[in-house]
Amino acid sequence: MKIKELKDKNIAELKKLLAEKEDGIRKFRFELVTKQVKGTRQIRTAKRDVARILTLIQKESIKA
Repeated sequence: MKIKELKDKNIAELKKLLAEKEDGIRKFRFELVTKQVKGTRQIRTAKRDVARILTLIQKESIKA
């Protein structure tokens, strides 16, 4: 997800998206352990998205 798309969202939407991404990472880890996943690139992009979301949430909390 691009940072530009994330900046258009409000804090509540960002928190909801953060929960979804973290849940996706958790599921991906279980699939990785059980050898159901071949490519591991998805987890890297999901972690980067989580970092971007957390950065924006932190930035908004500093402004307020």
